[in-house]
Amino acid sequence: QVQLVESGGGLVQPGGSLRLSCAASGFTLSSYSMGWYRQAPGQECELVAAVTSSGGTTDYADFVKGRFTLSRDNAKNTVYLQMNSLKPEDTAMYYCNIGRSSPCSWSQGTQVTVSS
Repeated sequence: QVQLVESGGGLVQPGGSLRLSCAASGFTLSSYSMGWYRQAPGQECELVAAVTSSGGTTDYADFVKGRFTLSRDNAKNTVYLQMNSLKPEDTAMYYCNIGRSSPCSWSQGTQVTVSS
């Protein structure tokens, strides 16, 4: 079955970096547009970044522009989110998704905590 497994989260100090991975199985990732989403406690799920299936167009939320970079490795069937200059407000569960509704409740996600 279709499955997306996020990894790479953890605890990092403000200003630090993390690289999240989303490994796909049951389908070819390159055939779909992909998005990264996040949800903080008590908050709604929000889009962080998205890329078209061709990889030619990438959109970023205003609050991550210049700090986060979404990329794809089709050979590994994996999508990444490089996060630099992390801020405490980036603390959330991070999810990848292929466009389903409720993208923050479909997969397990990976926890990112930015704190001193």
